Amino acid sequence: MARYTDAVCKLCRREGTKLFLKGDRCFSTKCPLEKKNYPPGQHGPTRRFRRKVSDYGRQLREKQKVRRIYGVYERQFRRYFRQAVKAKGMTGTALLQLLERRLDNVVFRMGLATSRAQARQLVTHGHIMVNGHKVDIASYSVRPGDVITVSERSRKDRYFKALAEDFGKRQSPPKWLSVNSDEMTASVVALPEREDIDITINEQLIVEFYSR
Repeated sequence: MARYTDAVCKLCRREGTKLFLKGDRCFSTKCPLEKKNYPPGQHGPTRRFRRKVSDYGRQLREKQKVRRIYGVYERQFRRYFRQAVKAKGMTGTALLQLLERRLDNVVFRMGLATSRAQARQLVTHGHIMVNGHKVDIASYSVRPGDVITVSERSRKDRYFKALAEDFGKRQSPPKWLSVNSDEMTASVVALPEREDIDITINEQLIVEFYSR
């Protein structure tokens, strides 16, 4: 399974919108999309104006956008879609709920990391615990009632000591997470609703893509 190792800012330029893959850099004037608002590559500037996008192209770009935001491979994404088809309710909403419930996304949402990539690193390095047990699988799916904490050993690390000073100020957690700023913990109080997912995408196009 191939791993993307090129500059992630190219992904934002390819999709034509900010995917917030670089944390604080995405909110600064250093964001490449501010200076080069066209697709990467030799013909990027001209391609932006002359290229016509088909229905399939729009569906593909929407699927790629969501996949890149959450940092999952194509095979993983297909598996999530198959699970969403079997779930109750709208398939597109169920797909986003499954992605939101990933442990690396929860760590990002609660403010322990400035990007999902950084959150994924915290999880895989064994800094995060769920219900008192270490979980180092980024794709671990949380459930209502789960409590996410930083391990006692990791709290002594310089990163978490510095984070404790301004934890809770980075971003507002969604309603389905109850965050304790003093303890740097979070409890999953409910399943995420569509209005709680603040990414600008049309999930129906993804459903249409896989329903061809």
